[in-house]
Parts: sequence; structure tokens; C-alpha cells
Amino acid sequence: MRTSAGLSAILLLIIIMLLALAGPASAQDPWKVGTWKTAQTIQPFFYQRFLPSPELKVFSFTNPADQKMALLAGSLDMCGTTLAHAIHAASRGEPVVVVAALCNKCSALVVKKDGPIQSIKDLAGKKIGYVPGTMHEILLREALTKNGINPNSGVKLVRVDFFDMGLALARGSIDAFLSGEPFPSLAVLQGYGRVLAYPYYGGGIGTINAGMLVKRETIQRSPQKVAELVRAHAAATQWLQAHPKQWLAKAATFGTPLKVLEKAAPNMELAWRMDQNFIKRVAALGGRMKALGIISREPDYNKLIDLRFVERIAAKD
Repeated sequence: MRTSAGLSAILLLIIIMLLALAGPASAQDPWKVGTWKTAQTIQPFFYQRFLPSPELKVFSFTNPADQKMALLAGSLDMCGTTLAHAIHAASRGEPVVVVAALCNKCSALVVKKDGPIQSIKDLAGKKIGYVPGTMHEILLREALTKNGINPNSGVKLVRVDFFDMGLALARGSIDAFLSGEPFPSLAVLQGYGRVLAYPYYGGGIGTINAGMLVKRETIQRSPQKVAELVRAHAAATQWLQAHPKQWLAKAATFGTPLKVLEKAAPNMELAWRMDQNFIKRVAALGGRMKALGIISREPDYNKLIDLRFVERIAAKD
């Protein structure tokens, strides 16, 4: 379902107002977590089985910006976010902290099934659909640059909504697009698309994608709450990894056909672990964002990413 930017903003305000009606939080209030209704961001919908107390409420959003706004407004205790968005928020001084990974991979570069494009080098001079300011834009620019194509002059980048990329490719309005799942798999199954490349392999950024975000104040005031939420996140991730049929069956209830999800599954990786190498990859991502002009300065990555909660869990494994 598509919503305009104005409608999305109105819906976000309504959600925040409704959450705020409950008044100041107490020890008995349910914990609140935000995420997307997608297969790769599904873990919060399974937290409750690993949190016998307190009650948990999960709120679904359509983009990371709205989730972060609700988090900063105090209407959420934790939320999902793309790592690019987390870097962008931290670069502006917003008090956000990534406390667990959420997912890896999930992106693909797609071209017409029977078209002449056989390699990334063949994209020179072509029209490529993308969404500005996303992980996908950064991966696309990296892939083009590595193959000797200047993203600013060697191709024509066309702004296309994720939901419209498949139709634009099928109609010939664009020659390729870089998007997250399930849209690449949908293009393949519907017979008009072919995956040309998975753009995150071979670079310093790697396969990192999204994480779970809290406010710095929450860590300072309620470290046990953060620890319990991260523990539930890790446990939910591990359970879903061990039960792929249940994972995809639940994801299918969000609206994507099971057949598409099964096709996309090898390109989606649920995650919770973070380490020093993870921080290095996030720093590489931030460096590319600064070079592209998406951010004006880089944040302190050791403050943006708090490894303590996942390290405690990993030490017990």
C-alpha cells in the first residue's frame, strides 16, 4: 500500500499522540518497539515469547525516519533503523545508539530478463532506478565506481519509489534498479527481471544493513530494560533462523506471497551480533556517505554503536 509523504506524516503524528495518551511511563507500562512489517525486520513480532514480563507492544512503520521520530519523542523504547539512517541521525547530534544488528544483505541490482546487459560495466549510459539517501544508493554508487563508471556522469540515476521500480523496468522507463527484497525476487518471479549482481560483496561496507536503536538516555536510566530487549532480540533471531518455515509463514501475513519470500530468503539474513569488525564496516559506510554529500560530518562510531549488550549474550553462548 502506498501513502503520500503528507499522509505518512499525519499517521505518524496520530501514532505518537495515541502512545502519549497513556501518560508518563511506569514500571507496569508495556514496553514499546517499532519495526517494519517485512521478512528481514520481523524479530520484534517474536520478542514477547522471550519476555514473559512485562507486556510488549510492537508498532509497525513504513520507514526508519518515522520510527526514529517516535523513539526520540519518547513513544518507543526501541526501534529498527537502517544503519545509513542511524549514521545520518548521529551526524546531526541526535542521541541515538545502535545496540544490536537487525538484518544483513537484502539488496540486489536488477535488469531486464532478456536485455543485453550482462555485467555492471554494461550499465554505462543506462537509466537506473534508485531511492536517494538509502543504503541502496550507496551500494549502487559503490558498484558503479568499482566497475569504472562515474555515478554522476556515466549513467542516469532516476528517482523511483521502491513500489514502482518493477513496473518502470518492465515498461522500459529504466534499464535497471537497485532495491531491497522482496522487489528483486518479485521481478524475477514475474518474468521481467533478472538479478545482475548482489552489490555488497567485495567492498569495505560488506553486507551490513539495519540495526536496533535506542536513546542514549534509555541506556543511562534503564540499562536493564535495554539488556532485556536485546536479549529478546537475540533469542528471537536465533529461533527464526532455526525455524525458517515459521519465519516466512509469519512474514507472508504482512502481504508478500510466500512464493516470493521463499525466492528472496537466500538474500535475506536476520542478525543480532555486532563486533569491532561491524563497527569498521559502519565507519566505511559513513565515510562513503560523507564523500557522497549525504552527511557533512561523520559521527563517533564507538558512541553510536554500543557492543556491551550483545557481547554479554555472546559470552554466554
